[in-house]
Amino acid sequence: MAATKRSALGKGLSALIEENTITSGVEEIDIMKVEPSGDQPRKRFDKEKLDDLADSIKQHGLIQPIIVRQEGNIYRIVAGERRWRAARIAGLNKIPVIVRAVTDRELHEIALIENIQREDLNPIEEAEAYRKLVVEYNLTQEELAGIVGNKSRSEIANRMRLLNLEQSVKDMIIDGAITPGQARPLLSLPMDIQAAVAKTIVEKGLNARQVEDVVKKLTSGAASKAKESNQTVIETVSNEATSRDIEIMQGRLRSALGTKVKLADNKGRGKIVIEYYSADERERLLDYLLGSNK
Repeated sequence: MAATKRSALGKGLSALIEENTITSGVEEIDIMKVEPSGDQPRKRFDKEKLDDLADSIKQHGLIQPIIVRQEGNIYRIVAGERRWRAARIAGLNKIPVIVRAVTDRELHEIALIENIQREDLNPIEEAEAYRKLVVEYNLTQEELAGIVGNKSRSEIANRMRLLNLEQSVKDMIIDGAITPGQARPLLSLPMDIQAAVAKTIVEKGLNARQVEDVVKKLTSGAASKAKESNQTVIETVSNEATSRDIEIMQGRLRSALGTKVKLADNKGRGKIVIEYYSADERERLLDYLLGSNK
């Protein structure tokens, strides 16, 4: 890529829209002549949010013009596809647009960067947008961070790593079933067991730290010597969840009794050991326990 192109990219979305373009002012055009770009990184649009925006447009009109590029008799969307979709739902016949003369490359850049900067993408769409910029324009992650403006190099790297997850796990991130923080530790696991762990994460409600502990157990000792079956994976995750539950219960007992408590549990059976360090403390604990059973 030429140095001049990389310089323009580095100035961000506003520069991509303004530099080397011709503005023809705001025009009202037939909405049926406007078409989306085939390179839109955003694949999913929240229907409820689109309907809310459509309601607002019905009341107040489309206040912010859509940026388009004229291609013969049609106008290709450069920025503003979500507003265009909502305007169609609202039943508008004409919409305000600003026509810009941009190259194919600039059109793709603006579409990608607009969504990233507006935080309109889910984590996987965002990661794919980053990868596309890196591959097509031969950018480093550091340069990409400068383009996006609100992300660090490490944040971009972590997002892009999500693309190495098994597809069903990526689908769970897209659907919001698990977060990137919960999913990232799974990258250390073979792809054929990632889905089983992810599913159990949801069922057990494990947080990111608990997932890290599970992955450590799965990747150490016997687990590293042989392929884990789905049942073994589920048992490991379940045991980790149970261990965390016991820790929480021990903490509640310590807070209530004001002394060290150990809870030994084996599938719902076990014992509770309460420690005391003086006769007075023993009497205090007895009064508390006996009193709570009255």
